[in-house]
Amino acid sequence: MNTATHLPGAGPAEVSYDVIVLGSGAAGFAAAVTAACRGLKVLLVEKAATFGGTSAISGGAVWIHDSDQARAAGIHIPAEQMRTYLKGVIGKGYRPARVDAFIARSREALAFLERHSELKYSLRPLSPDYYPDLPGGTESGRALEIAEYDGRRLGARFKDLRRPPDGMLLFGGMMVNRVDIQHFLGIKRSPKSLWHCLKLTARYGVDRLSHPRGTRLTVGNALIARLASTAFAKGVELWLNARTESLIVEEGRVKGMLIEHDGQRRRVLARGGVVLASGGFAAGPQAAAYRPKTDAEHWSMSPETNVGDGLSLAAAVNAATGEGMAAHFFWAPVSVLRKPDGSLERFPHLVTDRAKPGVIAVNRAGRRFVNESDSYHSFVEAMFAEGGANAPCWLICDAEAMNKYGMGLARPKPVDNAALVEAGYLHRAESILELARRTGVDAAGLQQTLERYNADARQNLDWEFGKGGNAYNRYMGDPLHTPNPCIAPLAKAPYYAIRVDTGDLGSARGLLTDARANVLDRAGRPIAGLYAAGNEMNSIMDGTYPGPGITLGPGLTFGYIAASDIAERLGDGTTNATPPGEEHVLRTTHLHH
Repeated sequence: MNTATHLPGAGPAEVSYDVIVLGSGAAGFAAAVTAACRGLKVLLVEKAATFGGTSAISGGAVWIHDSDQARAAGIHIPAEQMRTYLKGVIGKGYRPARVDAFIARSREALAFLERHSELKYSLRPLSPDYYPDLPGGTESGRALEIAEYDGRRLGARFKDLRRPPDGMLLFGGMMVNRVDIQHFLGIKRSPKSLWHCLKLTARYGVDRLSHPRGTRLTVGNALIARLASTAFAKGVELWLNARTESLIVEEGRVKGMLIEHDGQRRRVLARGGVVLASGGFAAGPQAAAYRPKTDAEHWSMSPETNVGDGLSLAAAVNAATGEGMAAHFFWAPVSVLRKPDGSLERFPHLVTDRAKPGVIAVNRAGRRFVNESDSYHSFVEAMFAEGGANAPCWLICDAEAMNKYGMGLARPKPVDNAALVEAGYLHRAESILELARRTGVDAAGLQQTLERYNADARQNLDWEFGKGGNAYNRYMGDPLHTPNPCIAPLAKAPYYAIRVDTGDLGSARGLLTDARANVLDRAGRPIAGLYAAGNEMNSIMDGTYPGPGITLGPGLTFGYIAASDIAERLGDGTTNATPPGEEHVLRTTHLHH
């Protein structure tokens, strides 16, 4: 382990590594693990008191091209089919160089990380792209599921792993994944599901005898824990509660950072370069300027520390950022519970409720405005439409849907949701008119909407918005509900409603890079020694959302690419020199922001 020395009158203490990675999400850990596995000394710097960032509370899925897992299942999708699909979704923001790099190297990146770390993914047997009917879209082959992980393997570091919000846990501390949720929803209808759930709860009960929460980690927690276990075993040093002050520039290239840690300002040199992966700026005060204006609240699921530190650091060396994107954020509808202590709990409505039978969304006029089973990103786009007329909106269901599926933070039967009603999060009423009064939704509009919707639903159709109309819609519904897994009338009292505001999962706007993750300046030239990955890097999807895992897939890929580029340059003895014709010499020696 490197130690800092501080000589009288010598300025900040100085310590040296081969690579500094800023940010401990999936992209940051991918870069750190790749570099460490290639024999480099790595410092991982995290501003928060825990590691994992937004990735730790994500679904953990990755969306990549032609993985080994897909090949093993006999699925081989041509690269041109992927390009066709992405061109159709992204539109004018399609940038071929970085998209081609992702297509060409995502399989390589995942294979390297699985071979050299504890990372382990399996192919989802069915997981349609979010626009499966577009040319090039698929129903399987691109989305991979993270394998669960035993958190006890982190040892003393388990306590430092970011804990998911309470709303994503069962029984106060048990993690579940997509498959587990389906089993819990089918617990009364399937002996297999009952046995699955009994095993999970038994394991959780044993865990709580010695741990503050369950140690069976799933989704994003499993992803981060798997990478972190390898990183720590390979000697990656992690600094938590560390504040970055500036980049260090010497001889025309980025060679380190000035960091405050453990009460000491340290001049930390990086022989190979710096990788910025601190999660973007969705929680920062500047975020509002990049969102469509509405009269409603907006909630981000990003950690409060994701305020754009990487972008600020890079701005000091004239780095370029994305402009004119389809969206500057990855949208998700969010509901908020105010707890008795005054704190707020945010719940992103991603997979558990909107697409289920007997659930609809209405605006203040009581009108439906969207296909509720479309992707979370598309759902919020519809909320922003018409000048934000659909923000906020309300998710509404009847007793049948509530008992089977729950809604938001409300759990299905036999859980008692009275506390959520008392807190004002969940509205409950014996009639539709009373529900309208409690929520402030136009009563006549809501009544007419339900009459029209229910008439269609009795025929298992949705003429107005086509809920359940494509493979992705049906995948998100209830597979045991036929013939349309997304459609059922709202006919059984009591009725329930939850207010939903616009929200996001993180920022899409970030630093412009080339195909090897090297940050570009405003003239389009690579900035020597400076890389970006994850939400710090301008999204290759240009603010669109083609499928599940389109942030984590590129995040892992370009984290790997950045670290590989650094390792290759150091191995060649060129110390991160850029190819002829691309050199950009910085004309400052020490830059602060």
